[in-house]
Amino acid sequence: MKTTLTMRNDSATKRLIRRDALERLANRICEGEKIDGVVEISLLLCDDYFMSQLNFQYRNVAGSTDVLSFEQENPADTKNTVLGDIVISIETALRQSGGERPRARREVELLFCHGMLHLLGFDHSTPHEQKSMRQRQAHYLGIPERMAWPADPKRKQNRLAHSSVLGR
Repeated sequence: MKTTLTMRNDSATKRLIRRDALERLANRICEGEKIDGVVEISLLLCDDYFMSQLNFQYRNVAGSTDVLSFEQENPADTKNTVLGDIVISIETALRQSGGERPRARREVELLFCHGMLHLLGFDHSTPHEQKSMRQRQAHYLGIPERMAWPADPKRKQNRLAHSSVLGR
């Protein structure tokens, strides 16, 4: 199993997260979810203005959000699995993490993991689905479950103090 991550940073904040670190996380998620072969994912890091435009265009929701994911159809002429696109607002990740770069890096890891799980078909429309996603996020990020969900106020305070499992 190999993950190919194409990453573009259009945000004002540069060098916050390394592509190879997110690629390792993507590999861990794909292996854990029993995805075989070559997997392709694209990631766009942006600011709130662009994220607001996407959020309104695709979800009819005004304002920015932290992460969006867009599933893609697999082209007939490839053996690779094209999962889709993940878009993360670095501006929102910085705000959610108190503006500290190490904490923002971990926030981006969480958001990337969340987006990956959506691309793999997971959702959080019901309490059961949300619990399942939270458990998976905690597992793949190596953090306690209570800290692996954006809606949990304890997560924001406590998860950010934990060191990243991605080796930085």
